[in-house]
Amino acid sequence: MTATVRYDDVEVGTEIAARTFEIDRANLVMYAGASGDFNPIHWRESTAKAVGLPDVIAHGMYTMAQGGRFVSDWAGDPGAVLDYGVRFSSPVVVPDEGGATLEISGKVERKLDDNTVVVALTARSDDQKVLTRAKATVRLA
Repeated sequence: MTATVRYDDVEVGTEIAARTFEIDRANLVMYAGASGDFNPIHWRESTAKAVGLPDVIAHGMYTMAQGGRFVSDWAGDPGAVLDYGVRFSSPVVVPDEGGATLEISGKVERKLDDNTVVVALTARSDDQKVLTRAKATVRLA
């Protein structure tokens, strides 16, 4: 976790440095166990391809969770995230060899009352935007 970000230290347009998350099939199996989502498109290549996917894909909620992790690490406190929502635009394809890379960055879009900001996130994997309308409302110190 990083140091706590202070409300007075950010302005509209403040950029949050990109962070890269490496994703491999082991991550997906562990997430399946934790979430109870054992859909084989998330761990079995033959099933993923049989339904028209290019390969195994990450759980959408796993991808979303990495965005939440990005914001809470930036804020310095997971409890600072008051609201968070996304739309899924493309899956994160996770090949067996080499896995996938998810890059997330952010920008302060609005400053609200009560030390609260709205952060817009950008999430990309393999040059594809994988989350759209990704926004978090965060209460800063």
